[in-house]
Amino acid sequence: MADYVIYTDSACDVDPETLKKWGVSYSELTFVFDDDGRQYRNYDMPNKAFYDNIRAGRLAATSAVNNQVFEDGFRKILETGRDILYIGFSTGLSATFNNAVLAADSLREQFPERRMIMVDSRCASAGQGLLVYLTAKKRDEGATLDEAAAYAEDMKLRINHWYTVDDLKYLRKGGRIGAVAARVVTSIGIKPVMNMDDPGHLIFKYIARGRKNSLRALIKEYAKRVTDKTMEVFISHADVLDEVTEMVRTFREEFGVKVAYVANIGPVIGGHTGPGCVALFFVGSGR
Repeated sequence: MADYVIYTDSACDVDPETLKKWGVSYSELTFVFDDDGRQYRNYDMPNKAFYDNIRAGRLAATSAVNNQVFEDGFRKILETGRDILYIGFSTGLSATFNNAVLAADSLREQFPERRMIMVDSRCASAGQGLLVYLTAKKRDEGATLDEAAAYAEDMKLRINHWYTVDDLKYLRKGGRIGAVAARVVTSIGIKPVMNMDDPGHLIFKYIARGRKNSLRALIKEYAKRVTDKTMEVFISHADVLDEVTEMVRTFREEFGVKVAYVANIGPVIGGHTGPGCVALFFVGSGR
């Protein structure tokens, strides 16, 4: 049994049952609707219900995991005599990782014999989930805490993130993409293709003519950039399972690749992307 626990946060968009199967602990980001003071955790609301609310015109504001939540989660593990490898949401998009670092710093005096290693994934959604999954596999193969942390650091900038959305207004309102880039794709039938840069920011790359071509563009990026087709492919989506099912079929028929995990984009990420986002994640040559 490993003497450390891999820990992440709900921005990875991996469901709790799967994280448990992987032996990974987590803390949850939260969100509130603009017309409702109630704070929801990422997994409190079914995804379809969330996106139905967004389609109805409600806006969701998201919050990072705060220090105290991380402290409570970390402490439970440290008290069992185990160390922690935290792989967290990109600092390019959230304060979550920095709050985890502060929580770890506050606990080190109480647990001087324990170790906590923090890895800024520079990833989001199931891209973060893919990095966590691959690192958990290394742990299960016998990697030590230091070996697993080094592996995560080595792999994180090789996790390709390729996205398309139906409407950039959600990313623009959330400050995740600039107004100039958003105006470029306001023409009827134009869809954006985006990726994650090395610092962990979501960036506009180019446009595609129509939804079908934007989805095909993600697959073309895989064909250009994949370095090992035996490595796992993850896909996440914001309430468009029918389109993702077609993508899974394409990967099987064109590349002989079985998509390893299809994730629902949860409210914390989906509040910024809006419904209709599809994202592809794989290990490739740079980003």
